[in-house]
Amino acid sequence: MKDPIIKLRNIHFSYEGRKILEDLNLEIREGERLGLVGPNGSGKTTLLYIIMGLLKPERGSVEIFGKIRQKERDFLEVRQKIGLLFQDSDSQLFCPTVKEDIAFGPLNLGLPKGEVEKMVRRILKILGLEGFEDRVTYKLSGGEKKLVSLGTVLAMNPVCYLLDEPSAGLDEVTVERVLSYLKTYAKTYLIVSHDRKFLEEATEKIYILRNGKISTL
Repeated sequence: MKDPIIKLRNIHFSYEGRKILEDLNLEIREGERLGLVGPNGSGKTTLLYIIMGLLKPERGSVEIFGKIRQKERDFLEVRQKIGLLFQDSDSQLFCPTVKEDIAFGPLNLGLPKGEVEKMVRRILKILGLEGFEDRVTYKLSGGEKKLVSLGTVLAMNPVCYLLDEPSAGLDEVTVERVLSYLKTYAKTYLIVSHDRKFLEEATEKIYILRNGKISTL
């Protein structure tokens, strides 16, 4: 069995004196397609932020790609290779236009401009957003913003996806398009969602986060 891509051990995290995660353990291995459910406020988004180094646990270890990650510089590689879809699309989109948002990550990695332009067109086609290249992102609908946000993640071609409520605000046709992409192109992911039907179609195993710990549903 391959070593886990992500390995969390005995993670503790509190917010304003309230325990959110307590002695939590999680492993994600290459090829696993996992779902995560739990009550509001149970710490699902917090867990994703800890993996990405956006929040620091009080205790416990975060091991990603076989290395313990503690300091900010430890997470630079993590953020290049693991793609996080934020629950709030406005937290993900900050460029003037759709094409600039999707191109931002690959251009920052130094990919050639021509190659990135082709990638942007391909991703927009996959997501059903052809013709949106020059649309102003803040004027898009909630569902359109969600798709563009997903496009920024796809553009990085991540080793593992962390998707926070990817189906929220999308109509049935668009949800099917997202599902099709995940099943066809995404090998490893953890999806946080309240949409049980979506999780049952997209994942092979569903965990529940409750009382600070993760267990199999």
